[in-house]
Amino acid sequence: MQKISLVALARQQTGLAADAGGGHTADTVYGGHEKMLRQTVIGMKQGSRLAEHENPGEATVQVLHGRVRMVAGDDSWEARTGDLLIVPDARHALEALEDSAVLLTVVKRR
Repeated sequence: MQKISLVALARQQTGLAADAGGGHTADTVYGGHEKMLRQTVIGMKQGSRLAEHENPGEATVQVLHGRVRMVAGDDSWEARTGDLLIVPDARHALEALEDSAVLLTVVKRR
């Protein structure tokens, strides 16, 4: 068994995002290319954006701290610390409305 502090990872990734090109960083905490389930902590500097992309499978975004907006077409949803967004099965983007960290959970399609 392995224990991971999401609070510590969120703090670390948010700090790294401040100096990263594009204003965001990521660390996969579980899974990877060889697994169906992948969980990644993403740190985002205020104003940074994960560009519009396809959904690789079922996914959720849990806001560990901060405030973000998910945009899919004409729809958008704002979320803050403690909120869980269900990622739509459509092209979407994620924006940081303030310095933020999220836990992205994806179950890849076969």
